Amino acid sequence: MTGTGGRGGGEARGDTRGGTRGDACGGPYDGSHGDSYGDSYDGPRWAPGEHILWRYRDHAPGLKGPVHICRPVTVVQDTPELLAVWMAPDTELVKPVLADGTPVHEEPLATRYTAPRTTARSRWFGTGVLKLARPGDPWSVWLFWDHGWRFRSWYVNLEEPRTRWSGGIDSVDHFLDISVYPDRTWKWRDEDEFAQALRCGLMDDGTAGRVREAGRAAVALIEEWGAPFSDGWEDWRPDPGWKVPVLPGDWDRTPAHMTS
Repeated sequence: MTGTGGRGGGEARGDTRGGTRGDACGGPYDGSHGDSYGDSYDGPRWAPGEHILWRYRDHAPGLKGPVHICRPVTVVQDTPELLAVWMAPDTELVKPVLADGTPVHEEPLATRYTAPRTTARSRWFGTGVLKLARPGDPWSVWLFWDHGWRFRSWYVNLEEPRTRWSGGIDSVDHFLDISVYPDRTWKWRDEDEFAQALRCGLMDDGTAGRVREAGRAAVALIEEWGAPFSDGWEDWRPDPGWKVPVLPGDWDRTPAHMTS
């Protein structure tokens, strides 16, 4: 998963994973959906230009872990088929760090998910990120550009299907990811972190199997060049009138009601 915070426009890195449990891994995450209410949603939709929060929770059963990643984003599109949001450059966000403030990716892999953690405010530097999510998919697809809007790549972030609440969406990251390039080649990302998370007990064997199955389904979609890869989103540009969303003080609030 991307989570560089202060590094912004680079490829996705692994400093946004779970593991805020101090010196013990804790129990395995079982992949349940917690307060979700099925795969359909027929409530109010967010309008283009609205600001919402795209959040990830630490690994715990049923989306009950604390929020450890929070990114204010602007809604591009919200329909029954697709949620598209834009994370602008210089967005203030929350990311996990080690207890002494060191970036998580600098911790050796063997202790990356057991070293004590906290959260810190940071900023998304570099170019922005367009995030696309279809309801029920166990992944979201992110688009990265270099400066000058030269398209770089898609990034398939394997994760729990997102749950909606009034202020945004919540999910849990599943460690394993896929980079997809304009020439339609692809490669796995963070396989070592996925294996370490399984060894550490941050997910059980059943969840790991479902993540691998989701990854195979995503690869099949890539090789078919289905949506969203074939939809031309790489030519999309944000409304120049949009303001950068503000990170609220209660970014980690618990929603009263959540739906898939």
